[in-house]
Amino acid sequence: MQHFRLSFIITAVCLSIALYWGGIIGAFIAIILGVLEVSLSFDNAVVNASILKRMDERWQQYFLTWGILIAVFGMRLLFPIAIVSAATGIDFIGVGDMALHDPGTYAGHLAESHVQIAAFGGMFLLMVFFSFIFDEGKELHWLGYVEEKMASFGKLEAIEIILALALLMIMNNFLPEEIHVKALVSGIYGVMLFVIVDSLGALFEDEEEGEAVSEAIKKGSVMSFLYLEVLDASFSFDGVIGAFAITNDVIIIMLGLAIGAMFVRSLTVYLVRKGTLDEYVFLEHGAHYAIGSLAAIMLISMTHHISEVITGLVGAVLIGLSVLSSILYKRKHAE
Repeated sequence: MQHFRLSFIITAVCLSIALYWGGIIGAFIAIILGVLEVSLSFDNAVVNASILKRMDERWQQYFLTWGILIAVFGMRLLFPIAIVSAATGIDFIGVGDMALHDPGTYAGHLAESHVQIAAFGGMFLLMVFFSFIFDEGKELHWLGYVEEKMASFGKLEAIEIILALALLMIMNNFLPEEIHVKALVSGIYGVMLFVIVDSLGALFEDEEEGEAVSEAIKKGSVMSFLYLEVLDASFSFDGVIGAFAITNDVIIIMLGLAIGAMFVRSLTVYLVRKGTLDEYVFLEHGAHYAIGSLAAIMLISMTHHISEVITGLVGAVLIGLSVLSSILYKRKHAE
């Protein structure tokens, strides 16, 4: 329970604020949003853990403390306001005022920006999925020959970028003509951001041995931290937009999602400290397939509404199957 102690403290604080701000109903809605956030982001925690275990302990702690401030206030409050501001031309302060005093209009503007948000987040998550699937250095394959064959395609230069951009252009054909450019640009930004962060991380990891190693580890931890925050942002888009189906109160939404985000972070640290990824060897595979599914759902949602229930169920099923496969794999090799 020590890994979740801070999460329970944050939950108590958030619920107290929610109770003061919105009464018992407000606190109850905050709990619902927190549970929703955890259920939708469990696969995020697994992937985060696979990255976090390569970071030094100091940066792991930063991820749990400073990272939660970025996740809550940055990605779940300020970033959506920035998106609405960019989409409507209204200044940031004006949109912030709208979010507090006219949440219905704010939610409407945020929903109108869904295509750009889905294109950006969907393409970033798709790149995360492709980078795992086309990793030719991966030795363990959950889907056997099929996955092994896909990994072999990683020998092709920039195969992930080619496929991602091809998918983006295909999806763009199904959108109204007036938003073609916006969707295309947003999707390309998602690909570019992944390539930049991933390339810088690889650069620091490949530093030569010697005195540069310590500095490379520190820099690598910085890039991993930034990568985790961007990944969290991509996961949070659907949660923020979906939260408005439950309530229009921006403060309650932020408090509820903060509870969920904190537990996801604690779960990430727990998975690292307990060595769960080593125990359940296919858990990381299941999480990446869940990310691939979420990316597909986000891209499809540009033209068709998909319930958050489906999103959560798909991720839960894939994670569950990967755990079951891990148990069966361990029993087989133990014999």
